Amino acid sequence: MTRRLTPAERLASAEKDFLLETIAEQSSWDRFLVEQAVYAFGLRHDTFSANDVRDVLPEMSHGFLGAAINSLRSAGVIEHTGRVVPSTLDSTHGHRLALWRLSVKGLVIAEQRRARAQQRPAA
Repeated sequence: MTRRLTPAERLASAEKDFLLETIAEQSSWDRFLVEQAVYAFGLRHDTFSANDVRDVLPEMSHGFLGAAINSLRSAGVIEHTGRVVPSTLDSTHGHRLALWRLSVKGLVIAEQRRARAQQRPAA
């Protein structure tokens, strides 16, 4: 038997759906930029969490952060370290966040980019 939602739960769900629709309406360019920011952060830090990356992104991009991390994880560019940290967002009440690092694949991509950059003639 399914439980009926309270009015507060229905309102919260409607607000969540609205926020997800707003995020989905943003361009793929925005999502690409957040993925690049996560990757760049990983290049400069041994490990990182969404807390770390969120602190360097503009607020409007925060909605893309989870999707960007998941996309990079699915592509094998980053990997979970097996450790977690508490979220620093008050609204999450300390929810646990994964600690990430670049995978071997992510490091190989970085090296390939460096090599290509070195091969380009100076302007």
